[in-house]
Amino acid sequence: MEDSTHIEREPRTALVFGGSGQIGERLVANLLSQGWTVTAVSRQPRTSVAGEAWLVADLFGAWQGPARFDVVFSCGPLDHFARWFASTSLECPRIVAFGSTSMEVKQDSIEPAERAVAHRMRQAETTLFVAASERGVAATLLRPTLIYGAGRDKTLTVIADIARRRGFCVLPFAANGLRQPVHVQDLADAAMQVVARPETFGKGYALGGGETLPYTTMVRRVLDALRPRPRLLRVPTSLFRWALHRAHAKGRLQGMSDATLARMCEPLAFDTAPARRDFGYAPRPFMVDAAMLGLADAPAGEASP
Repeated sequence: MEDSTHIEREPRTALVFGGSGQIGERLVANLLSQGWTVTAVSRQPRTSVAGEAWLVADLFGAWQGPARFDVVFSCGPLDHFARWFASTSLECPRIVAFGSTSMEVKQDSIEPAERAVAHRMRQAETTLFVAASERGVAATLLRPTLIYGAGRDKTLTVIADIARRRGFCVLPFAANGLRQPVHVQDLADAAMQVVARPETFGKGYALGGGETLPYTTMVRRVLDALRPRPRLLRVPTSLFRWALHRAHAKGRLQGMSDATLARMCEPLAFDTAPARRDFGYAPRPFMVDAAMLGLADAPAGEASP
């Protein structure tokens, strides 16, 4: 990107979409701790603190807020943000937006709906980069892998909750695909790190955690964080698939599909070397506790309904 897009002074005003989400709330805290003035967008009224203003808005209506910010952060749905930015007249020299490695993971999914999601995410990235380039804005995309740490994710927290209630967790023998779980604070820190780094302008980065480990090992560590510790049961993949279909017929486990099962066995690891090189990305290894899973005060060992 042209040198004219660089930020000539230390940025101090930020607009944050998705500020109440698991990444956004950590990012807002980072910004405030470093003296930024933050405008965060929410669809519901929220209480502000010093240096922060919550604006009731979304990505579909006309923009009614300030006309210029030093940096705009997007921590919510990338497709909605990319469409909004392409049509808005808001001025900003810098954009940092979160996407997802699911764009690559799901592009060849056996399920058409997942392929459509991957296609939509890829289109959103293209839309954002094109619109930013046309307006002389330096844009960077961050693509997290499997997020944990806030007790609000839809993978590890769900696994922990089900295992706690049942007292056990069942995995197929083949569930040993590689994973790089990434802590939500490391993602919020990465968003801050890239802001003033010209090396990141016009680029996208995969952001995995500091450790690559088999799916089953990852789940074992989740179970180790719970008290009492649920048992881990391993079964043949064919039996697991049969039980999954039975659960679907009863209206249960709708969030787990044949595509989800297939991914348990796939090596979904990404190269984080570019992020380490360009902005010093240094994520922590995968060490999880009950608080990170949103279960610190939850009773354990309940029977499954």
